[in-house]
Amino acid sequence: MRFIIRTIAAAVALWVAIQLVPGIGVSAPTNSAKYWGVLLIVALIFGLVNAIVKPIVKALGCAIVVLTLGLFLLVINAAMLLLTSWIAGQLDIPFHVSNFYPAAFWGAIIVSVVSWLLGLILPDGD
Repeated sequence: MRFIIRTIAAAVALWVAIQLVPGIGVSAPTNSAKYWGVLLIVALIFGLVNAIVKPIVKALGCAIVVLTLGLFLLVINAAMLLLTSWIAGQLDIPFHVSNFYPAAFWGAIIVSVVSWLLGLILPDGD
């Protein structure tokens, strides 16, 4: 149940980013079943990318993260959003992030903040 709630929360966070950041979008009719299905699939891909690739990138870039006092994590988060967009494109899923700055950068910040806020509100299950 926790996995489903977190996936839906990630889909909502992606939806907020799509609404606020030009350059992030879903090529499906807005508020249709396909649109929300694409958001759920992209949320799953985003979760997998964050679970598998992000720890490796963070470990490799640890020195840069320390030197920038954690600000490089913003770049890593934006790169994970771009990677999610690329994987979605390879799977013919109509989700796209047009560029690194400003789309992926601000989109990653919005997704992180909204996910954090939803994490405070939603039950954790522990």
